[in-house]
Amino acid sequence: MVAQHTDQGTDLSYHPRPWIHLGCVIMSIELPALQDLAHPEGNCYGCGRNHPTGLRIKSRWHEDGIHVVAVHTPREEFAGWPGLVYGGLLAMLIDCHGNWTAMAHHYRTEGRKPDTLPGIHCVTAHLGIDYLKPTPMGRELTLRASVDGDVGRKTRVLCEVIVDGEVTAKADCLFVRVDMERLKATT
Repeated sequence: MVAQHTDQGTDLSYHPRPWIHLGCVIMSIELPALQDLAHPEGNCYGCGRNHPTGLRIKSRWHEDGIHVVAVHTPREEFAGWPGLVYGGLLAMLIDCHGNWTAMAHHYRTEGRKPDTLPGIHCVTAHLGIDYLKPTPMGRELTLRASVDGDVGRKTRVLCEVIVDGEVTAKADCLFVRVDMERLKATT
Protein backbone atom coordinates (compact mmCIF):
# COMPACT_ATOMS: atom_id res chain seq x y z
CA MET A 1 0.00 0.00 0.00
CA VAL A 2 1.34 3.42 -0.89
CA ALA A 3 0.33 6.99 -0.26
CA GLN A 4 -1.90 8.51 -2.90
CA HIS A 5 -0.58 11.59 -4.69
CA THR A 6 -3.01 14.32 -5.75
CA ASP A 7 -2.74 17.90 -6.97
CA GLN A 8 -3.32 18.97 -3.36
CA GLY A 9 -0.40 16.94 -2.03
CA THR A 10 -0.05 13.46 -0.62
CA ASP A 11 -3.00 11.71 1.00
CA LEU A 12 -1.55 9.84 3.97
CA SER A 13 -4.86 9.09 5.72
CA TYR A 14 -4.76 5.40 4.85
CA HIS A 15 -1.04 4.79 4.51
CA PRO A 16 0.13 1.95 6.83
CA ARG A 17 2.98 4.12 8.11
CA PRO A 18 1.77 7.69 7.54
CA TRP A 19 4.93 9.27 8.94
CA ILE A 20 7.13 7.61 6.30
CA HIS A 21 7.01 8.78 2.70
CA LEU A 22 9.70 8.23 0.08
CA GLY A 23 12.28 7.51 2.76
CA CYS A 24 11.62 10.75 4.64
CA VAL A 25 10.37 10.89 8.18
CA ILE A 26 7.41 13.17 8.75
CA MET A 27 7.63 14.15 12.40
CA SER A 28 4.33 15.87 13.04
CA ILE A 29 1.26 15.09 11.02
CA GLU A 30 -2.30 15.44 12.25
CA LEU A 31 -4.25 12.71 10.51
CA PRO A 32 -8.01 12.98 10.31
CA ALA A 33 -9.78 10.96 12.98
CA LEU A 34 -11.00 7.52 11.95
CA GLN A 35 -14.49 8.47 13.12
CA ASP A 36 -14.59 11.50 10.81
CA LEU A 37 -13.34 9.51 7.83
CA ALA A 38 -15.30 6.29 8.14
CA HIS A 39 -18.56 7.40 9.77
CA PRO A 40 -18.97 11.18 9.61
CA GLU A 41 -22.70 10.74 10.30
CA GLY A 42 -21.94 8.99 13.61
CA ASN A 43 -24.30 9.59 16.51
CA CYS A 44 -22.68 7.37 19.18
CA TYR A 45 -22.49 9.11 22.56
CA GLY A 46 -18.83 8.18 22.98
CA CYS A 47 -17.42 8.76 19.51
CA GLY A 48 -20.06 10.17 17.18
CA ARG A 49 -19.35 13.67 15.98
CA ASN A 50 -23.07 14.34 15.52
CA HIS A 51 -24.18 13.59 19.08
CA PRO A 52 -25.16 16.94 20.59
CA THR A 53 -23.74 16.28 24.08
CA GLY A 54 -21.45 13.32 23.41
CA LEU A 55 -17.77 12.87 24.15
CA ARG A 56 -16.72 12.87 20.47
CA ILE A 57 -13.44 11.02 21.00
CA LYS A 58 -11.07 10.97 18.04
CA SER A 59 -9.06 7.83 17.31
CA ARG A 60 -5.99 7.98 15.08
CA TRP A 61 -3.19 5.66 14.07
CA HIS A 62 -0.08 6.29 16.18
CA GLU A 63 3.17 6.98 14.39
CA ASP A 64 4.41 3.51 15.36
CA GLY A 65 1.88 2.02 12.93
CA ILE A 66 0.77 -0.51 15.55
CA HIS A 67 -1.34 1.42 18.03
CA VAL A 68 -4.44 3.52 17.64
CA VAL A 69 -4.54 6.42 20.11
CA ALA A 70 -7.06 8.93 21.40
CA VAL A 71 -6.92 11.57 24.10
CA HIS A 72 -9.77 12.73 26.29
CA THR A 73 -10.13 15.00 29.29
CA PRO A 74 -13.24 14.02 31.28
CA ARG A 75 -15.79 16.70 32.10
CA GLU A 76 -16.61 17.25 35.79
CA GLU A 77 -19.93 15.44 35.44
CA PHE A 78 -17.96 12.20 34.99
CA ALA A 79 -16.41 12.21 38.45
CA GLY A 80 -17.00 9.09 40.52
CA TRP A 81 -15.42 9.62 43.90
CA PRO A 82 -14.28 13.19 44.50
CA GLY A 83 -11.35 13.90 42.19
CA LEU A 84 -11.56 10.53 40.42
CA VAL A 85 -12.94 9.51 37.03
CA TYR A 86 -16.08 7.34 37.09
CA GLY A 87 -15.20 3.79 36.04
CA GLY A 88 -18.22 3.62 33.74
CA LEU A 89 -16.79 6.47 31.69
CA LEU A 90 -13.50 4.58 31.34
CA ALA A 91 -15.47 1.54 30.13
CA MET A 92 -17.27 3.65 27.53
CA LEU A 93 -14.02 5.21 26.29
CA ILE A 94 -12.34 1.80 26.05
CA ASP A 95 -15.37 0.33 24.27
CA CYS A 96 -15.56 3.09 21.63
CA HIS A 97 -11.81 3.37 21.11
CA GLY A 98 -11.31 -0.39 21.01
CA ASN A 99 -14.09 -0.73 18.45
CA TRP A 100 -12.43 1.90 16.26
CA THR A 101 -9.13 0.06 16.59
CA ALA A 102 -10.80 -3.12 15.30
CA MET A 103 -12.45 -1.28 12.40
CA ALA A 104 -9.20 0.51 11.49
CA HIS A 105 -7.48 -2.88 11.47
CA HIS A 106 -10.08 -4.26 9.03
CA TYR A 107 -9.70 -1.29 6.69
CA ARG A 108 -5.93 -1.62 6.76
CA THR A 109 -5.99 -5.40 6.27
CA GLU A 110 -8.16 -4.91 3.19
CA GLY A 111 -5.89 -2.16 1.88
CA ARG A 112 -8.74 0.35 1.99
CA LYS A 113 -9.05 3.94 3.08
CA PRO A 114 -11.46 4.43 6.01
CA ASP A 115 -13.76 6.60 3.90
CA THR A 116 -14.41 3.91 1.27
CA LEU A 117 -17.61 1.94 0.82
CA PRO A 118 -18.94 -0.33 1.98
CA GLY A 119 -18.30 0.94 5.48
CA ILE A 120 -16.89 -1.43 8.07
CA HIS A 121 -18.81 -1.84 11.32
CA CYS A 122 -18.04 -3.84 14.46
CA VAL A 123 -19.95 -4.50 17.67
CA THR A 124 -18.65 -5.38 21.11
CA ALA A 125 -18.71 -9.07 22.04
CA HIS A 126 -16.60 -8.86 25.20
CA LEU A 127 -15.25 -6.00 27.27
CA GLY A 128 -12.92 -7.09 30.08
CA ILE A 129 -11.42 -4.23 32.10
CA ASP A 130 -8.91 -4.27 34.94
CA TYR A 131 -8.94 -1.04 36.94
CA LEU A 132 -5.35 -0.92 38.17
CA LYS A 133 -5.37 2.34 40.11
CA PRO A 134 -7.61 5.38 40.53
CA THR A 135 -7.78 7.62 37.47
CA PRO A 136 -7.57 11.30 38.49
CA MET A 137 -9.95 13.96 37.19
CA GLY A 138 -8.60 17.10 35.54
CA ARG A 139 -5.96 15.25 33.55
CA GLU A 140 -5.74 14.22 29.92
CA LEU A 141 -6.35 10.51 29.44
CA THR A 142 -4.57 8.71 26.62
CA LEU A 143 -6.18 5.60 25.20
CA ARG A 144 -3.69 3.32 23.46
CA ALA A 145 -4.98 0.20 21.73
CA SER A 146 -3.66 -2.47 19.39
CA VAL A 147 -4.98 -5.58 17.72
CA ASP A 148 -3.74 -8.76 19.38
CA GLY A 149 -5.19 -11.10 16.77
CA ASP A 150 -8.18 -11.81 14.62
CA VAL A 151 -10.05 -14.85 13.40
CA GLY A 152 -12.61 -14.29 10.68
CA ARG A 153 -14.98 -11.58 11.82
CA LYS A 154 -13.63 -11.50 15.41
CA THR A 155 -10.86 -9.14 16.47
CA ARG A 156 -9.13 -9.12 19.85
CA VAL A 157 -8.07 -5.63 20.96
CA LEU A 158 -5.91 -4.71 23.95
CA CYS A 159 -6.38 -1.19 25.30
CA GLU A 160 -4.78 0.89 28.04
CA VAL A 161 -5.80 4.11 29.75
CA ILE A 162 -2.71 6.18 30.54
CA VAL A 163 -2.53 9.26 32.75
CA ASP A 164 0.73 11.13 33.28
CA GLY A 165 2.67 8.13 31.95
CA GLU A 166 0.97 5.59 34.24
CA VAL A 167 -1.46 2.89 33.14
CA THR A 168 -4.59 3.19 35.29
CA ALA A 169 -6.76 0.66 33.44
CA LYS A 170 -6.23 -2.03 30.85
CA ALA A 171 -8.72 -3.99 28.82
CA ASP A 172 -8.93 -7.16 26.78
CA CYS A 173 -11.80 -6.83 24.32
CA LEU A 174 -13.41 -8.75 21.49
CA PHE A 175 -15.18 -7.04 18.60
CA VAL A 176 -17.18 -8.72 15.84
CA ARG A 177 -17.52 -7.35 12.33
CA VAL A 178 -21.15 -7.08 11.29
CA ASP A 179 -23.15 -6.42 8.14
CA MET A 180 -25.18 -3.31 9.03
CA GLU A 181 -28.04 -4.19 6.68
CA ARG A 182 -28.47 -7.58 8.36
CA LEU A 183 -28.13 -5.96 11.79
CA LYS A 184 -30.78 -3.35 10.98
CA ALA A 185 -33.12 -6.08 9.80
CA THR A 186 -33.04 -7.70 13.26
CA THR A 187 -34.07 -4.57 15.15
